[in-house]
Amino acid sequence: MSANIVRETSLSQSDGLQFFNRGKVRDIYQTKDYLLIVTTDRISAFDVVLSDAIPQKGAVLTTLSAFWFDKIKDITPTHLITADFNQIVSKIPSLSKHKEELEKRVMLVRKVKVFPVECIVRGYLAGSGWKEYTKQGTICGIELPPGLRECDRLPSPIFTPSTKASIGHDENISFDKMVRLLGSKDAEELKNRSIKIYQKAHQYALSKGIIIADTKFEWGRIPAPNGISATNSPSGVKVALKGEKESGEIVLCDEVLTPDSSRFWPADSYSPGRGQVSFDKQFVRDYLESTNWDKSPPAPELPEEIIRKTSEKYIEAQKRLTGNC
Repeated sequence: MSANIVRETSLSQSDGLQFFNRGKVRDIYQTKDYLLIVTTDRISAFDVVLSDAIPQKGAVLTTLSAFWFDKIKDITPTHLITADFNQIVSKIPSLSKHKEELEKRVMLVRKVKVFPVECIVRGYLAGSGWKEYTKQGTICGIELPPGLRECDRLPSPIFTPSTKASIGHDENISFDKMVRLLGSKDAEELKNRSIKIYQKAHQYALSKGIIIADTKFEWGRIPAPNGISATNSPSGVKVALKGEKESGEIVLCDEVLTPDSSRFWPADSYSPGRGQVSFDKQFVRDYLESTNWDKSPPAPELPEEIIRKTSEKYIEAQKRLTGNC
């Protein structure tokens, strides 16, 4: 895996691309038919993009997403066309000159109309869920058995959707509100698919020595083949319809089951009743919490040791899950 750091890209129309959106981590470009998603080494925490980058992070996120998109294809179709750089170049030849910058960190995907919710599945009592449980005995209003400890495994995975905020923080919502936003058919479909993916991924990851404590998914619908035009969105993976007609196919999109979108814990050191060692960016969050930062931009700079260890954690997660690096 390349060790070069990519914090920002600047592909142009001469490369056959039109700039589409720059998110917290991803730079997104479009062609007439596709979106090109470049995952940089930027890292965000508490909804703030840090000034520091994490070496190899973008390549890890892309490689893991492609791995999981393939592994769960029996549960759902996805927006991924290919993450193979040579295959992408066969469709956009001008990108060949950007191989050093883009290889292993770029995906070619279908354009989708993204549902305006984050689909979160929790299998363990951690993070904001633990904080709510200690006060109210619930997670996002869902009642849980009394006497659970921090990081205990839940009796069964629970589905806790949230809004997708363009500014500020996402907000947890009830499933009933999700139904009002999307309609009961789509809401039930997203909930069921999200839980099925989590269950399959949790079982697989556990066999590789990793506990997936929770994760979030983004879903979209493939638009009609004509009459569409791209527009910016918080996730950067959305199209606006000129008409109302859509193909109807619901697909999994964005990233999936990565250290940015999930809590990964090493199974061999798992011990409920306390916070866990992690393979995800919780390590960075924990450092920032120790600085008394008020979570308003700009964020404190990260010490070199925190940057190095974070990179190592991401790479180790990929190595354990995929068997290569």
